[in-house]
Amino acid sequence: MRVRVNGSSFVFFVCLRVFVMIVAVTPSLARAQSITAEAALTGGLSSDEVSAAAAQVRLFGDVTHDIRFFGEAAWAGRSLPEDDHESDSFNAAYPYTNRVQIVEAYGERIFRPHAAIVGIRAGRFRTPFGIYNASDHAYSGFLRAPLVRYEEYSPLSNTFLEHGADLVAGIPSLTVEAALAAPADIGEIARRSGVDAVVRVQGSVGPFIAGVSHMRTPNSQLALDASGRTTVTGIDLRWMHAGIQLRGEWVTGQPFGGATTTGWYGDALIHRTCMGPVTAVVRIERLDWTDARSAEDEYLSRQTVGARIRLTNAVALQVNALHETGDEEYLPRALDVAVTWTVRKP
Repeated sequence: MRVRVNGSSFVFFVCLRVFVMIVAVTPSLARAQSITAEAALTGGLSSDEVSAAAAQVRLFGDVTHDIRFFGEAAWAGRSLPEDDHESDSFNAAYPYTNRVQIVEAYGERIFRPHAAIVGIRAGRFRTPFGIYNASDHAYSGFLRAPLVRYEEYSPLSNTFLEHGADLVAGIPSLTVEAALAAPADIGEIARRSGVDAVVRVQGSVGPFIAGVSHMRTPNSQLALDASGRTTVTGIDLRWMHAGIQLRGEWVTGQPFGGATTTGWYGDALIHRTCMGPVTAVVRIERLDWTDARSAEDEYLSRQTVGARIRLTNAVALQVNALHETGDEEYLPRALDVAVTWTVRKP
């Protein structure tokens, strides 16, 4: 197995240098408050004739009360169908490329001037667009990424990563986030090298959290025009109350080759006290795209119902039943099952 780190090493190390300088100008660091090590092993089967296995190792913690670090490495591999149909099973947050890869490695510091909040992150991190954290997609009960976050169709992907710096500023109920970085993608379809920019505005009122994101980035390696740029805009919304979480995203942009994509998804995660170890999940989604060469409009829609079941404190079972329409290369029905064992040592 090989270790691969994509993207611009120059931007990566410059940004790490910036973070080190920020820490250096502060008073002497206190002894680390907490450091946690975590490992997760997953095995899965799908009626799409796919089997998969994955492992993630994470180390994270606080250096002081306002300085923290996070690092994660992962390996994942899967078998592919022997016939002509395609499958995007088990791609919720990690690529199944059969190699060890550094997923995230960054440091961040939070400042709290008066009633405001300012944070800076530097290193290697997930693209801060929409609902983007790994915990929002991996091991949440869904075993596939939303169609608007799948690299084959969309200008956005859960396997997009950045080498660079990310700045957040505002008040707790309204923040503006801006990232300047270089693509460091780990999926099968990656963006070309260059510099990209992401801007996100997020606000919260009561149980509601809403955000608007915009990204301008080098286009995919599949694009015919190597000098082209991709722009993508999205809106996301979340609501939580009494063990129920509703969330969704709407995304529009240009993935590659002059094609245009617009799509959305909405899902529900339900865990009430009476449900014991079971969290029910439901998702509906649709993606529309226009092929630049044929100028034909196509679509793909999917509905998912399933559950995440905590078998023990360390072992969880995830089951998804799916129905798809719009793309003949994908089977109309599928059943995905996965078991994950997680161990954490503070």
